Amino acid sequence: MENSDPKLAEEWLNCKNILCIRADHMGDLLMSTPAIAALKSTFDCKITVLTSSKAEDVARLIPEIDRIIVARLPWMKLEKDPEPAALQQLITFIHDQYFDACVIFNVYSQNILPAAMMAYMAGIPLRLAYSRENPYHLLSHWLPDPEPYFYMVHQVERDLDLVRMIGATVLNKSLRLQLSPESREGAIVKGSLLGIDLNNPYIILHPGVSEDKRAYPEELWISLGKLLVAQRGIRLLITGAADEQKLTAGIAAGIGSFAFSAGGAFTIEEFTAVISSAQTLVSVNTGTVHLAAAVHKPMVVLYAQTNPQHSPWMVEHQLLEYSIPKFKQSRNQVIRFVNEYYYSHEVPIPSVIEVAEAVKKILEHQE
Repeated sequence: MENSDPKLAEEWLNCKNILCIRADHMGDLLMSTPAIAALKSTFDCKITVLTSSKAEDVARLIPEIDRIIVARLPWMKLEKDPEPAALQQLITFIHDQYFDACVIFNVYSQNILPAAMMAYMAGIPLRLAYSRENPYHLLSHWLPDPEPYFYMVHQVERDLDLVRMIGATVLNKSLRLQLSPESREGAIVKGSLLGIDLNNPYIILHPGVSEDKRAYPEELWISLGKLLVAQRGIRLLITGAADEQKLTAGIAAGIGSFAFSAGGAFTIEEFTAVISSAQTLVSVNTGTVHLAAAVHKPMVVLYAQTNPQHSPWMVEHQLLEYSIPKFKQSRNQVIRFVNEYYYSHEVPIPSVIEVAEAVKKILEHQE
């Protein structure tokens, strides 16, 4: 854990307009919310977050964020190449916002230097981030990145350690979201259109992943659903994004009349309200897990071994890990080190019976 440097803290004391860069998925942004909240409360500042379109909707639910900039950055994974001119336009736009400071959040396998260069070219005077290499003038303040070679902490703690360096006081380590009263009402209406009454007990099964290597097989989801229905006689809501409707519909059809497909049915805010009212959630390790943590919903996570930092934060859960086939593993050399050092033993994919037993344990703890 890093302690604040009094000299650095004094430099940041008068920062009233801070840019936070977290251009990843919604789960990544959610795990940065305790650090963003620490910046907001310590410096009494305006917080602007630069993020991706995949995190835009959840960013609007984070109360500490005052403004959102959505960008397609060429050093992040994109479906198609961005136009080089767009980056220059973004730098000009950022320059014209007169930010006092910038904090760049990342996972240990990401290189922050492109984002640091962008902030430098935009004229932001104070720039803070972890860096594996010496960034020299690109960052005004930096922490050498020891992860994952010397130790590893949860992503939330990693981000908090970064802002502690500049004197940010951490008052609350929990993830945070702010839902409107209308979100649950809207979810109930949409649920009724799907044929399910969300005022009655239900369990969420969330099979969709952003990377195929983290998927739990569709046929196992169907077997799990049938077993849960047989054991509990409870309705199952199969959730996913709009482009996962075929997956959720196929699983629901395979389970039978107690299962309801909800791929793309809800907004992020409505979906979070649906999670908060569920008996429990069974999900792969994706952003949905962090939405559930933000509303303190106990869950079962089918955790493909990609990043040890991203388990559910400060919420009751059952974690069922399994290995990723070698031919699907990342070519990133930092991630390869993690796979060899932390994930060296082959872990089989959890059986349907194991998952159902984990669901039982979660539900028993709530009784």
